[in-house]
Amino acid sequence: MIVTKFGGSSLADSVQFKKVKNIIRSNPARRVVVVSAPGKRSSDDNKITDLLYTLGSHLKYGVPDDKIWVSIVNRYKEIKETLNLDIDIEAELNEFSKSFGKDINQDLLVSRGEYFCARLMSSYLGYTFVDAADIIRFSYDGKLDVAESAKRIRAAFDQYGNIVVPGFYGAYPNGDINLLSRGGSDVTGAYLSKCLNADIYENWTDVSGIRAADPKLAKNPKAIQRVTYEELRELSYMGASVLHEDSILPVQEAGIAINLRNTNEPTNPGTIISKEATEGTPITGLAGKKGYLCCAIYKQHMSSEIGFFRKVLSVFEKYNINIEHTPTGMDMCGVIVSEEQASKHIHTIISEIKTELHAEASIERDIALIAAVGRNMAGHPGICAAIFKILGEKQINIKMIAQSPDEHNIIVGISSDKYAEAIAALYDGLCAENIL
Repeated sequence: MIVTKFGGSSLADSVQFKKVKNIIRSNPARRVVVVSAPGKRSSDDNKITDLLYTLGSHLKYGVPDDKIWVSIVNRYKEIKETLNLDIDIEAELNEFSKSFGKDINQDLLVSRGEYFCARLMSSYLGYTFVDAADIIRFSYDGKLDVAESAKRIRAAFDQYGNIVVPGFYGAYPNGDINLLSRGGSDVTGAYLSKCLNADIYENWTDVSGIRAADPKLAKNPKAIQRVTYEELRELSYMGASVLHEDSILPVQEAGIAINLRNTNEPTNPGTIISKEATEGTPITGLAGKKGYLCCAIYKQHMSSEIGFFRKVLSVFEKYNINIEHTPTGMDMCGVIVSEEQASKHIHTIISEIKTELHAEASIERDIALIAAVGRNMAGHPGICAAIFKILGEKQINIKMIAQSPDEHNIIVGISSDKYAEAIAALYDGLCAENIL
């Protein structure tokens, strides 16, 4: 049995719906279908989810704007009418609109993007619609209730066989909707795969698997045919946005492979993510993100002061700020954090470090982090040297470097304004050295 998840670009209109049906019909094992909300039909279009968020803001503040809801309704009507579906989606949409008002549950509103898409898809495929609110359950602290969800998921599949489930949301014990983070339909598909012990989890989007670097920055980056769960988690965390990073762990625990496929190129085998992938170059791929800052902390004899580093980290923990990296020296340490996450508190943090830890502190903004990730890097000499050489030739200064103990990644920090140039140069240079 195969669980298939289709992203927003795969469901943008009736043309994309036809592609999905052809894919499902080509393999009878594809019995569980998870759908996102319809995405953009073109570069200047809007995603349904974005429109619903905007509508929610207008309703909350009493700003009249019927055009947004009309445009949402028209998207679903186009799919229904073009495909001649036997479902009165207009009546369902109209009934839901009666709940509009300042007090409307925002999570419920936004979740209807996936909900109505799944209603249409189930009608089109002849599969049974199963509401995610009935099978994906959360405890009141917002954590997924895995045991309860697994019981409900298996019961629904056993009862109906072929099902369509909206992604991105579930429900609390009282039935209130709880949204996953953006891209959360990937997570829905992953848990359905795990709970149903699927043979494989197919994730269909608008790219043919994973590329070794961002195709917007590197010239024609090669496709990665096989990658391990750990490599993909590293790449996803560092900015490779093909798959939601939280969707990997459930299938990894169950030993279920993920196949990333392209709805628009269904014959392309895409990328397989599994426990082991023996072949490949030392570096599997490059990924990175901008928007970091470094809090540099200076104090004489810091390295011999027991507990000092713990005290530094506790200041950031106090403000619920996640720490990315901590480069250190004899009398200094750096704390790399997300600028967006830290901006509100960073000056207070510096003040506390100065007054409570009796240390000097300063901020360096606009840092980008680039990761070279690869299961075959361990024990392979010269990789750091190659990275330094390539960046040095481009006059790109390295502000920090970190390597994991298992030698599966190397991370360098550079100025954000050099990010695009660095990715392009590293891809070309590492490929030329047969390292990537």
